[in-house]
Amino acid sequence: MNIKNIVKLVIVIILWFVIYQIASFYLPTSNRLQSIYLIPEDAVFIIETDKPIDTWNTISKSDVWKHLQTNAYFKELTSGINGLDKIFNEQKSVIDFIGNRDLYISVHMIQKKKYGLFFTIDLQKLSKLNVLKNHLESVTSNAFRLTKRQYHGFTINELTDKKTHETLYISFINNQMIASYTHKLVEASINQYENPVIGRDLDFIAISKKVAGSDLFRLYVQYSYLDDYMYYFVNEPNTTIKELSKTLKYSGFSFDLKKENTIFATGFTNTNEATQSYLKALQNSGIGPHKAAEIAPKRTALYLSFGFDSFKEFYKNFEEIKKQNPKTFKSYQDNLDKIQNYLDINLQKDFISWMDDEIAVLHMDASVKQATKSETALVIKTNSISNAKKRIAHVLKQIKKKTPVKFKNITYKEHDINYLSIKGFFKIFLGSYFKEFDKPYFTFIDDYVVFSNHPATLKRIIDDYETENTLQKAKDYQEFISNFDRKSSVFVYINTPTLYKNLIAMADKNTKLKIKKNKDYIICFPQIGFQLIPYSNLFETKLIINYQDPEIVQSKAQFKEIATVKQFDITDYNPVPENTLVKTDETELFRPKPIVLNNLDAAIYQKKYANGKNQVYVKINDGKPNGRYKEYYPNGELKLSGKFKKGKQTGVWKAYSANGKLIKKKRF
Repeated sequence: MNIKNIVKLVIVIILWFVIYQIASFYLPTSNRLQSIYLIPEDAVFIIETDKPIDTWNTISKSDVWKHLQTNAYFKELTSGINGLDKIFNEQKSVIDFIGNRDLYISVHMIQKKKYGLFFTIDLQKLSKLNVLKNHLESVTSNAFRLTKRQYHGFTINELTDKKTHETLYISFINNQMIASYTHKLVEASINQYENPVIGRDLDFIAISKKVAGSDLFRLYVQYSYLDDYMYYFVNEPNTTIKELSKTLKYSGFSFDLKKENTIFATGFTNTNEATQSYLKALQNSGIGPHKAAEIAPKRTALYLSFGFDSFKEFYKNFEEIKKQNPKTFKSYQDNLDKIQNYLDINLQKDFISWMDDEIAVLHMDASVKQATKSETALVIKTNSISNAKKRIAHVLKQIKKKTPVKFKNITYKEHDINYLSIKGFFKIFLGSYFKEFDKPYFTFIDDYVVFSNHPATLKRIIDDYETENTLQKAKDYQEFISNFDRKSSVFVYINTPTLYKNLIAMADKNTKLKIKKNKDYIICFPQIGFQLIPYSNLFETKLIINYQDPEIVQSKAQFKEIATVKQFDITDYNPVPENTLVKTDETELFRPKPIVLNNLDAAIYQKKYANGKNQVYVKINDGKPNGRYKEYYPNGELKLSGKFKKGKQTGVWKAYSANGKLIKKKRF
């Protein structure tokens, strides 16, 4: 449903209110029903306001709203808003007479790539609706066609726009008017009339009581459907979103516009008691700082931080929660024992002893096209980096002694990169949040141990750290996080411009077009932060959203493409586009394709085109190209040939045209 339809709906509702209020203002009320009872159970988001008119007046006059109207996404909305403002001004006396009503708007996924909106309005004392029902045709005018049908004893009014052929479905249940452009949502509301779901959910009730108040509006999130909503943007939601959907129940936020350029929302969140929630352990483990920003690249799209007084205490609580399910705990303990016994290592001594007060996951943009679509890293704060190095060195020694796996240390800018070949270790040790870090590479940076499935990711993090291109050094980040508590159980920071690039990379063709079309709307909120702090059996929750003009956002460094690295490295340079003619510029002419290894033990790197023909072939030694290099065009013709020695181009290299003709030679 587009924005114009929402405006039409609001206008129609206002007109109906006017007619019915005049006719039946003094009629008695009966069988009053709460609006929340009629919201279909699969709502992802629910917006509530008991002052829709006042709320609209505040929002429409705010700097945020005025800014959004300048974006391409909101151009179509402008004329409708002006029309709505005109009605408000012309009918001000009548609207003041009507007063504010409870209004709920909920978002539901009706298909994998499509969502629908559902509206319910409490008519309060206007419980005898015959006048309003009988005057629908006169209110709707000649632009609409009104039809009616019965559904489980209730009348569904179908209001069809004669030009667009879109249909608004309206029904009345006791004191409530419900409406949607999706008939299934109106029917779902009627289906649960006698047995409401969300409105009687004790977890939702606990949250709604905490955020009830007189702020601008309230927003509720039902996490069990959040991963379904993410399919609207990407083909496969990431691990973090999936786990949030399992472990959290509801968040409730009270919104306000407290200062220019920033939207503040405070509230509460509860966990899913049916799961062995990671957050349950966090709730009893104190709070910790979010300092991984000291090494997190400025290009980080998402920074997820788990904090606690000490990892030792957290891990104890984590195991206690697992013990609540004896069968699951036994499986978990058996898997850990197998690892410890086989490798002759001690989890407490070799890992827990050096882990401090923060574990973080970083999602970054990937500039290397042959790497993963987004780069991910696990960052663990140490209480002693020297002890961490000592204990991990022992683990590596045991792996080498007990298994046939061979790995070779690679030094990059004085940072050792190594390979932790224990399959599924982090999933077993830390839980399913970290299952994607399977047999990862790792390095040491400052007081942190950094793990990633890809060595190229570690190299780029090292580059950013060495050049001080980190979140901690970014002025925008520092100003933004000053709004949050310094310590928490969970802290999430989103760099939207970088996240936008990741969404483009991960989305299918149709979704990409939608995202690109609405780019200005997405990136105008460049920073989003979310924080959880234990509060009784809930989490005190803070959500803060910063907004800026998209032109300003795009002018900043994090939205620009990563500059080409001057010094040649196997993973850190920009290749010539695959399907273009070779440029005559000598630097580009003799620039090989990036070589991105998933295994430092690989002896050969080979990549093929979609048609099955070879694209790149080179021998590898110690994780670096070492030997004859050959690169081909999609038609199979040789494009570039030469030799590497320990990762550096050496000897005579030859570049060819797509028809096999030698273009130029160069000696390195």
